[in-house]
Amino acid sequence: MARKSVIAREVKRAKMAQKYAELRKKLKEEGRWDELDKLPRNSNPIRLHNRCKLTGRPKGYMRQFGICRVKFRQMALDGKIPGVTKASW
Repeated sequence: MARKSVIAREVKRAKMAQKYAELRKKLKEEGRWDELDKLPRNSNPIRLHNRCKLTGRPKGYMRQFGICRVKFRQMALDGKIPGVTKASW
């Protein structure tokens, strides 16, 4: 499991990116690059990184479910994800 501070940092970045999204869009359309540079770095959505909602794991992230592959497999085998069954052919 990822450190709590790393998870908290990502949550903070996501909130800040959402807060400044409209302002950033407006400044880009008007071409006011100097004012865009003065905004906080973490307001840029590029700095966000997808992490597992349960563990905070940065790798093996499955976008459709919002969790990492390890937790996905565990939950699928336990029957906690509706509609997902183990493949056999």
